[in-house]
Amino acid sequence: MNLRPDLAIIAANVRPGARVLDVGCGDGDLLAVLRDERQCDARGMEIDSASVANCVARGLSVIQGDADSDLAIYPDQSFDYAILSQTLQTTHRPDQVLEHLLRIGGKAFVSFPNFAHWRVRLSLLWNGRMPVTRLLPVAWYETPNIHHVTVADFRDLVAARGITVEESWYLSGDKLCSPAAAAFRAEHAVFLISRR
Repeated sequence: MNLRPDLAIIAANVRPGARVLDVGCGDGDLLAVLRDERQCDARGMEIDSASVANCVARGLSVIQGDADSDLAIYPDQSFDYAILSQTLQTTHRPDQVLEHLLRIGGKAFVSFPNFAHWRVRLSLLWNGRMPVTRLLPVAWYETPNIHHVTVADFRDLVAARGITVEESWYLSGDKLCSPAAAAFRAEHAVFLISRR
């Protein structure tokens, strides 16, 4: 299966056979790869009922739920990994969601669009408007994004919370790019975090 680049990074770095919760699992493509290719006990939570129905029809273990309110139902350390891909910026309290992820899982993968990417900055500078790009394809009033997080913002948040960044990956387009100047060059970021 051809995964979105951030999901491919996550799938390649999840330990085979692990227990995984994918929060905001969407269409379930990552869950299917983790189950079928990595032999993981992969489960999902998704807010959209049509996406949940599609996942269940594919034989995936997915429940309907909201990351902002429903993560509290999971017991401490019930998973090896919790995953939040392209969802952090849509939550009401990203800080609390991160705390739940690390309470539920030993480690967490978090990916998000970097709103400090040079194209975003240029659009704001020259047009005075929030950009519409391949990765941010809708106008500001249609987007589910309610927080415009940057690589630097995320690093500051996890540092303030005493969270360890174990690894990070940066994507420009669909390709990995160097961490040098990632805050400016990366369109997406993927972090593996823990409480060591």
